[in-house]
Amino acid sequence: METPVAVIPASILWLWAQAASFWNNITELFILLLLLALLLDYVLCRKRSSRYPPGPTRFPFFGNLLLIDLKNPHISFRRLAEKYGAVCSFQIGWHNIVVLSGFKVIKEALGQKAEEFANRPHIPLFSLVSFAKHCEGILMAKYGSGWKEQRKFCISTLKNFGMGKKTLEERVAEEAEFLCSEFKSKEGSSFNPQELVNKAVGNIICILTFGERFDYNDETFLKIMHLTEEIMKSFARNLPQLFIAASWLAFIPGPHLKIRKLYSDITTIVRDFVNEHKKTRDPSFQRDFIDAFLEEMEKVKGNPKTSFNEQNLVKIIYDLVAAGTETSASTILWGLQKMVLHPDVQKRVHEEIEEVLGRDKTPTMKDQPQMPYTNAVIHEIQRCADIAPLAFPYITRQDVEVGNFVIPKRTVVFNQLSSVLKDETMWEKPHQFYPEHFLDDNGQFVKREAFLPFSAGRHACPGEPMARMELFIFFTSLMQHFTFCIPENHPRPNEERLFAITVSPSPFHICAIPR
Repeated sequence: METPVAVIPASILWLWAQAASFWNNITELFILLLLLALLLDYVLCRKRSSRYPPGPTRFPFFGNLLLIDLKNPHISFRRLAEKYGAVCSFQIGWHNIVVLSGFKVIKEALGQKAEEFANRPHIPLFSLVSFAKHCEGILMAKYGSGWKEQRKFCISTLKNFGMGKKTLEERVAEEAEFLCSEFKSKEGSSFNPQELVNKAVGNIICILTFGERFDYNDETFLKIMHLTEEIMKSFARNLPQLFIAASWLAFIPGPHLKIRKLYSDITTIVRDFVNEHKKTRDPSFQRDFIDAFLEEMEKVKGNPKTSFNEQNLVKIIYDLVAAGTETSASTILWGLQKMVLHPDVQKRVHEEIEEVLGRDKTPTMKDQPQMPYTNAVIHEIQRCADIAPLAFPYITRQDVEVGNFVIPKRTVVFNQLSSVLKDETMWEKPHQFYPEHFLDDNGQFVKREAFLPFSAGRHACPGEPMARMELFIFFTSLMQHFTFCIPENHPRPNEERLFAITVSPSPFHICAIPR
């Protein structure tokens, strides 16, 4: 039977009507859900107080994410402070973040109110490297009994193995000789000092943790150095996940998962050292940090809540290696760059070294008081290098007042250490390399209150004494043996700052002319 011509258009019209009704319902549902989401967004992001720190207008859902340069967040934070003040705020998604800037405000927060800024926020990107309970390490561990236990243990153990003592001083001086020997082997030709400096500084923390120094070409040592550097770079490349705290977005498959693989690789190396120490350990004689930690594990055996466990040992060793290598090595590299860019300063350092040490005497910390200009130069290198422009974030334990503003409980807070080291109210020439910042009218060294490269408060760097020793002995030894200059036909070193959690100089070449 043939279908009537009039029936076909009617069927089409009926289907069209049904489809239109369906899409109208979908549109209405979408609009309703969007309105509910906007309402939820508004409720979650309401300011809790009229005294909440000022900041830019946020966009729904994204907050101020588009205003933050996640490759150089410290620059974005500086611009926010310039516009909104020393205590300002912004939002990433639904998360409130406050930025503190300038010596006065940061001193108030980390000095007078340090207890309120002692806790760390949960950051999923950091959690990717370890999911074990009671395994937080020390750098980003939450403020509690476990962190207090490990910080106290780390400081006391490092002291026992020489931090701030002559035993370690001798090892640093010995390593400085190895480094000078490598520089001398270049025979005055052009070279990039970065790799050699990293190896020398890395060996000091390896001596403390593993009980031995490595040859600069040792395969295991090279892997440790490479993996540490790559993990730092990967964290920096994945800062969006770092900022979106407590968010499932941090666990979406993507490039940031490379961090877990890198950490797994370095963990395997560290576990091999731990297992070897278990076999060869003599309870009556502690060789290094691992031996000391294993002894504590024996003491608390059977306690499920203790922070002394093998997973935490591995995590803490990584924290020590990463923090103990990148910071001091980058500072020394900045120092070498400043010397070739400021030959007049280099000449005065050479003259003081010649007067106090001569060409042959190995520098020691006892010589430091007799070398005020060299000491001032090292401090000014640290100030200008500003290698940690942002302290690791805190989360407030309760509502706290800072700079006449109220920061609500559980707000993530960043301290701009860069703003302290370059505070125009505290330094005569904050944006210039000026060693006289640390000298009085008589040419004697003076401490400066706003000199906080190691941060302050409850999380101030526990390795500060060791870092000060390394910087003085390495820098003085290099300056004692060499005159540094820009290679012929090479441009002046680029002073661009490369951010990868810490800040290092752009790669540059120098000539080390033996003296």
